[in-house]
Formats: sequence, C-alpha cells, structure tokens
Amino acid sequence: MTAWQLRRATVDDLDAIMTIETTVFGTDAWSRSIMRAELADRHGYYLVAFPPSEPARVEAYAGLRAPRGEPQADIQTIAVSESARRQGLGRVLMLSLIAEARERGATEVFLEVRADNPGAQALYVSLDFEELAVRPKYYQPDGVDAIVMRHTIRPSGVVPA
Repeated sequence: MTAWQLRRATVDDLDAIMTIETTVFGTDAWSRSIMRAELADRHGYYLVAFPPSEPARVEAYAGLRAPRGEPQADIQTIAVSESARRQGLGRVLMLSLIAEARERGATEVFLEVRADNPGAQALYVSLDFEELAVRPKYYQPDGVDAIVMRHTIRPSGVVPA
C-alpha cells in the first residue's frame, strides 16, 4: 500500500489533473478552461495526492466550493487514477474536503454522483452522505442520472451516537 501526501492544488497541476480527468470521466470530463477557473476560484479548495517521494506524480485530485461563512458547500469533483484505487485515497480526500468545509463555516456538504457509479455511492454513504434527489439525465452526453447527496457536518469534537 502506497503512502500518500496531499497538498493544495494550483494551476501548475492543471496538466496532471486533466490527464486524470479525461481518463476517469471520458465524455463527462470538464474542459481545461473550466478546470483552470476552478483551481483559481477564491471560493474553491482543490487538493492533489501524490507519493511523498514523487511530488510531481499526481495520482488523484478533489475539489470543494465553499465560500467562507456560507452554510452550504459542494464537492465539485473527485478522481483517483486507476493505479491508485482501492487504497483509501478517495476517503482521505473526501474527509479532507469535509474538514475544510467545516473550517469555512459550512454545516452541509452536497454532491452529485452518477447513478451508474455504485463504488462512489458506497463511499459517500459510508461517510454519512444521504440521498436527497435524482436529476434525470444530468450527465451529458451520456444521459446518466445524477444522485444528489448531502452530508451534515458535525461540529468539531462531536462524536456520532
């Protein structure tokens, strides 16, 4: 099992992020210009993950939109390269984004997940996300439904019952 290090993503990571983005999401991949704007947005918080001995080898990324002081935040995206999957990296990234949302004052985190991605859905459910709604044919051009999910952030130090 590989050890991973996380750091805040910058526009300098755009090439590595786009390689993962297009490989993982195919027809649903964001454009380079959209991803660049996300990385530069002051309300955004993007992380990249890499092996500590190879900081240039980005193997995953995740992004959050969470304006400071607002009660709601959104997980914008998360992707892990095929070679880095099944090692807990997605969970680490999600927990880091939720912690940042809490730090910024959010009490809820929302996301959309493809209805045909049971692995991601299982991860989100294990992190106490609940299904709220379905957006029919949200993911284009594939016409796949999106499941809207919400996580209620517990204040720091509060342990679930």
